[in-house]
Amino acid sequence: MKIIKLAWVGTRTENFQSTVDFFRDVLGLRSALDLPGFRVLKLPDGSKVEVFGPDSDINRHFTTGPVAGFLVDDVRAAASELRSNRIEILLTEQDESGNAWVHFRAPDGNIYEFTQDPGVSRPH
Repeated sequence: MKIIKLAWVGTRTENFQSTVDFFRDVLGLRSALDLPGFRVLKLPDGSKVEVFGPDSDINRHFTTGPVAGFLVDDVRAAASELRSNRIEILLTEQDESGNAWVHFRAPDGNIYEFTQDPGVSRPH
């Protein structure tokens, strides 16, 4: 597996609106999706920051702090490699736009993600 770059960060917080305001108003990220208790913000290269409020049912397993997502070309192959190394897989999903992701627990006990997001630019 080849990691291309860091492409996604997700965080669950009790301070949902303040955190969204920080990413949008202070860091200048643009809002891409606005749902109750869940917000997607984007960086200029298409990378995403997702904020989950305390009542959001999305990614309830995010309990260790911010989750970093690494861009890969093939999530299924990356997940297979994780399994062969006996790494705990928490979730594997794909949507209709070709975006796919796998959440896993690394040896440090934290949760990370591999993503194959076609909306994120690749280095030249």
